[in-house]
Amino acid sequence: MDIRREELLKLIRGGLTPKALEEQLSNYHENDIAGILEELERPERERLYRILSAGELADILEYGSTYLGELPLRKRAEVLALMDPDKAVDYLKGLERDKRGTLLSLLPEHVTEDILLLWPYEEDEIGSIMTTNYIEIRSGISVKEAMHELVRQAADNDNISTIYVVDENRTFYGAIDLKDLIIAREGTPLSDLTATSYPYVYAKESIEDCVEQIKQYSEDSVPVLDEQNKLLGVITAADFMRVVDDELGEDYAKLAGLSAEEDLNEPVRKSVLKRLPCCSSFSAWGSASPASWDSSRPWWPRSPSSSASSPSSWTWRETWEPSPWP
Repeated sequence: MDIRREELLKLIRGGLTPKALEEQLSNYHENDIAGILEELERPERERLYRILSAGELADILEYGSTYLGELPLRKRAEVLALMDPDKAVDYLKGLERDKRGTLLSLLPEHVTEDILLLWPYEEDEIGSIMTTNYIEIRSGISVKEAMHELVRQAADNDNISTIYVVDENRTFYGAIDLKDLIIAREGTPLSDLTATSYPYVYAKESIEDCVEQIKQYSEDSVPVLDEQNKLLGVITAADFMRVVDDELGEDYAKLAGLSAEEDLNEPVRKSVLKRLPCCSSFSAWGSASPASWDSSRPWWPRSPSSSASSPSSWTWRETWEPSPWP
């Protein structure tokens, strides 16, 4: 057991008051705290659940969602709503239908929309790891209007270093660097700031197939499009490489010369290049077959026995009716 784990166990079992323990735990990384949960008795974990806020638990349990089921129902819904949508989807797909439905009924509408966006995709597809945490503006507006949109959307989205531009149909048009927008004069046409030669991937592409493509770029996030080239979401360097690391496993990561504490907040190209010697050996892997769809409700997964139809006409901003989940 390493020193950090010993410190955490001693701290949690040290009899501190709730406030003092919460303050002390804030000095440790969420992954470290998640790592010692399995060494605690359930009553000890339940004490932590009572002490920590939903936001703190969300950050911790993203590294170990196994213990989400130990939370009281309403707090579990609070925590799930604050987790990354892809982690929430992974957890929900592992639940029985009735339990899943109960949890979904307690989630805010915008969280459910994000979950619906990711739900159709297989875990090896790009769509399964995309996020809606990004800034989107329409082409043709003024710099002043673009800044207003940035400020408005930044209240809910903190991935602001790149602003994505779409046309009136939400077709992807290009991207603007935050710095360029900030220093632009008010009369500058937005098109002068927009990079229209910009990398992108499709939601149904396999993650493995995109490694070679994404490694060529140094962007901190890459837009994800549907089959009509509409912007669905983005994948960040951190999310993309976390999945690659999970696929390769610790042994392969060591072969690629990676450390367990590598900073994943670096540009995509830098991260992928470190792993490339290892990634290339997996080029023969096949991708999973696509999920089945209900043609009457193309955003809704259905049982494998049903015939498949393409979901490509659906985008996450379309409305959906409440219905039992599969």
